[in-house]
Amino acid sequence: MTMFSFRLSDADAAEVQRWADRLEVDRSELLREALRRYLVALRSELDAETWERVPLDDGERSLADVAAWGPAEDWSDWADAAR
Repeated sequence: MTMFSFRLSDADAAEVQRWADRLEVDRSELLREALRRYLVALRSELDAETWERVPLDDGERSLADVAAWGPAEDWSDWADAAR
């Protein structure tokens, strides 16, 4: 694991501490999670650009038809059939 060090305003530092206290986590854990979520959001923006640049082919789009089938049948009423 690599250590990062950075400065932030007193107001932001106080808010970080309030949230850490409220969530019962360390400040470092709160900031790590916030950074991780922000990086995921940034990567998703790149994913969107990739999808626009390289759209799905016919084979990949065919899987969308399967998703339209809806949920599988409910067989819970057959639970006692083996008795």
